[in-house]
Amino acid sequence: MVKNKIYSYFLEEIFKSFVTILFAFSIIAWTVRSVNFLELIVDDGHSLKTYLYFSALNITNIVTKFIPLSFLLALNLSILKFEKQNELIILWTSGIKKIKIINLIFFVSFFVLIVHLIFSVFITPIALNKSRFLVKESTVSSFNILVKANNFSDSLKKTTVFVEKINSENELETIFIRDESNTFQSLLSNDSNASNLSIFAKKGFLQGKSLILENGIIQSINNKGKLNNVGFEKTVLFLDNISTRTISEPKMQETSTLSLLSCLENSYLFSKNYLSDECKFQDGEKEVFQNISRRIGMPLYIPLVSLITCLLLVSNLKKKKRMINTFSVGFSGFIILILAEIFLRYTGNSKFNTLLYFLFPLISLPLIYIMLIFKSNRELN
Repeated sequence: MVKNKIYSYFLEEIFKSFVTILFAFSIIAWTVRSVNFLELIVDDGHSLKTYLYFSALNITNIVTKFIPLSFLLALNLSILKFEKQNELIILWTSGIKKIKIINLIFFVSFFVLIVHLIFSVFITPIALNKSRFLVKESTVSSFNILVKANNFSDSLKKTTVFVEKINSENELETIFIRDESNTFQSLLSNDSNASNLSIFAKKGFLQGKSLILENGIIQSINNKGKLNNVGFEKTVLFLDNISTRTISEPKMQETSTLSLLSCLENSYLFSKNYLSDECKFQDGEKEVFQNISRRIGMPLYIPLVSLITCLLLVSNLKKKKRMINTFSVGFSGFIILILAEIFLRYTGNSKFNTLLYFLFPLISLPLIYIMLIFKSNRELN
């Protein structure tokens, strides 16, 4: 019963540190990234609601990236705290074996590994995909945001807008619109084959989701290459269907893990890397391997750094050397995570690199665990 309470106390302290560090890192990084997302409002004219929802969905990606580092720091800080408060000495003198605490930490690391896999394999791709779909389905909330006086604006997809002046009544003066997307083709109902519209107007103003233009001319080119001019005193441009240049198609990191794995169905071990014919990322073979390695391979390094941190439990050194040893062990775990992130970029270069990335933690785990058992048993003799 007493031992169970001790183990529960250890678990509680480790998880409290882990959650606190992960939350702190994530909220800082998310705040910085959210500032970058402001371009959705400033440059692309999306609504505040779209911006907030898009930013919230991206926090899962940030949390996923900080899980390994947060767990490493939580373990190191927890062990240092236990040692500083002489709690470890009390444990050893009460008869609790060090290997029991090592096994406990090792068990916790597998729990964190599963959490990381759930986020990286399922939650994060789904959330990022939903955020991209949100931008794709969202319409421009304010045309005024996209238009600046005496400046060509190309924020709209295949549409360029120039406004010479915006007066005190928020009216647009001397307007030029170049439409290569045929969004406003309905203005020329008599010539359905017309394209590349150029619209000139002396004055205009917004009314809801429509742009009212006055005293202007519409130029277009028909399928025979003939230039046509149509004058107007007043016309209405409906802005419901206009879209910005914001990338709307899902990126690779926003694609489901199952879809990426299906790209490798024709890819065999140690053979030349190639993707299946149905894969939509034919030009991104290297990135496919990197994304799969990040989602499935990176979590495998969590138990590895946890065992490296456990070296602090089996070291029996004097105070000065122990400080050096504590720094060395913590730094070693940090270096492992850095190297894992660096070598991740080379996993797509060859099958051997990808295989090595997955095998390294799996081979290192039993070796370090055996060393921990040996050291803990040697202290008992």
